[in-house]
Amino acid sequence: MNAKIRRQLAARRRRIKKRLDKTRFDGQFPMISASNIGYEIADRTRAISAGGIGIIHQMVKRYGLDQAINRALNVFKIYLPYAESDHVLNIAYNLLAGGTCLEHLELRRNDEVYLDALGATRIPDPTTAGDFCRRFTWLEIERLMDVFNETRLRVWQQQGPEFFEEAFVDADGTMVETTGECKGGMDINYKGQWGYHPLIVSLANTAEPLFIVNRRGNRPSHEGAAAYLDRAVQLCRRAGFRKITLRGDTDFTQTEHLDRWDEEGVEFVFGIDAMDNLYAIAENLPQKAWRRLRRRPKYEVRTQPRSRPRNVKEKVVEQREFENIRLVKEYVAEFDYSPTKCGKTYRVVVVWKDLEVKKGQRKLFDTERCFFYITNDRKSSAAEIVTRANGRCNQENTIEQHKNGVRSLTAPVDNLVSNWAYMVMSSLAWSLKAWAALLLPAQGRWKEKHQEEKRRLLTMDFSTFRNAWINVPAQIVRTSRRIVYRFLSWNPWQAAFFRLLDVLNKPLRC
Repeated sequence: MNAKIRRQLAARRRRIKKRLDKTRFDGQFPMISASNIGYEIADRTRAISAGGIGIIHQMVKRYGLDQAINRALNVFKIYLPYAESDHVLNIAYNLLAGGTCLEHLELRRNDEVYLDALGATRIPDPTTAGDFCRRFTWLEIERLMDVFNETRLRVWQQQGPEFFEEAFVDADGTMVETTGECKGGMDINYKGQWGYHPLIVSLANTAEPLFIVNRRGNRPSHEGAAAYLDRAVQLCRRAGFRKITLRGDTDFTQTEHLDRWDEEGVEFVFGIDAMDNLYAIAENLPQKAWRRLRRRPKYEVRTQPRSRPRNVKEKVVEQREFENIRLVKEYVAEFDYSPTKCGKTYRVVVVWKDLEVKKGQRKLFDTERCFFYITNDRKSSAAEIVTRANGRCNQENTIEQHKNGVRSLTAPVDNLVSNWAYMVMSSLAWSLKAWAALLLPAQGRWKEKHQEEKRRLLTMDFSTFRNAWINVPAQIVRTSRRIVYRFLSWNPWQAAFFRLLDVLNKPLRC
C-alpha cells in the first residue's frame, strides 16, 4: 500500500471517528433530518455501486482462471461473441455484485459503467445464460469443477506451512426445493418436497466447495459420496496436507469403504446409526469406562462476563405445557467394533445423554439417548473425537450460505444437468470470497491483527462480505491503457482491501 493511499485511508478513518464520537454533540435532533432533496443525472462522473468487483476480476486474471475455463470447456462451436469464461464469470459476478437470480443479469448488462469497469462491450443476457447452462453435459461439469480445483491448488500454495497441518473434508446432502412442474430430473422426497438433492463435499478449513453433485430429489444423501470423497483426498494430497480427515453424519459411514481409507492413511470420523447391538454394548460397559463429558465454551469472554438473559422460549413452553426434553448430563466412553462390511476393528466413541422429560413444570420421567461415532483415530481422547465429529455441524452453515447467501443452490433452468451446471458456476462466487481471504497477507509488526482480519473474512457471511468488500461505490475512469476505480466512500475493511491489492501485484510463490 503506497503512502498516498495510506494517508487517504487514515484521513477518512479520522473523519468518521470524529462523527461517531459520543462526546461531540451539536444538538441536532432528530439526527436523520435531511430535507429539500433533489436528484440530477451526472454528465461526467461515472460510478458503480459494486466497486469491489475489480479486485475479484484481477484475482481471476492473476491466477489464469478465465483462460483455464476456455481451455477446458468446449461448449461452443462458434463464438458469437462470448467465450465460455464470459458466461461462467458473468454468473458468479452477478451474485457478487448483488444479484440473486439469472434475471438480475439484465440489470448488470444495462449498466454501462459496470460494463466499463470489467472492460466489456456487453455481457450475456439471462436467456443466453440459461441456454449456456443447457448446453452442458455431465462430463463438462466435471471438467469445470476440476478447473476450479486446479486454481484452488494455486491459491493454497500461497499459504504458510501451518495451513497444511490437517484437512477436514465434510460431505452432506441438502434438498433444493422448486415449485416448477416441468423441470427434468426433479423428484419427491420422503418429506413430500419436490426438487433436487445435491451432494456438497467441502474443505471445512476454508468452507470451500470442492465438489457439488446434483441428484434427483428422492436419492439418499450418501449416494455417490465415496467417489467424490476419494477425489477430495487426492486433491488435498496434491496440495500437501500432512493429514486428511473425512467427516460425515450417519448416512455417510459407508462401512464398505472404511478398510480402504484406513489402508490409504486417511483418517475418518463418521456418525454411525444407534443400532440395537451398539446400544447393548454401551449398556454393558463397566462403570469405570465412562467419563463425564464437558463441552468447551463456544467462545472466550474477553471482557466482564454478563448474566444470561431470561429464556423467553423456555417460559412459553412451560406456560403452555408443551413436552420439553432437557439435557441433564453427558458421559462418554469407547469400545472396539467391527462393522459387518469391514475386515478390521475400529474405535467407536459413544456419548450417553441423560435427559429429563417435562410437561409444564411437572417432570414426567427420565430417559437417555446415545450417539455413536466410528473412527480410526487411536491417538485423540474420546472427548476430542466428539469435538472433531461435532465440528462437522459447520457444514450446515456452509450449505445455508450457498442456499440463502450466495443463492447458488437454486434450480433456475429446465433439467437436472443444466441446474447442476448453474450450481457449480454460481458456487464460484463463494470460492472467490474464500480465495480473497486466503490471499490476504498477515505478516510484519501487525501480524496478529492481520491474522484476525483474515480469519474474520474467511468465516464472514456472504452478504456481509458483499457489503464490506464488493458493494463499495466507486468512480470508474477509463483511459487508453487503464481502468481506474476511485472509491467514493470509506469502510473499516479498505486497509485490508488495499493490502490484498498489493499481493495481487506481486509474483506468485512457486
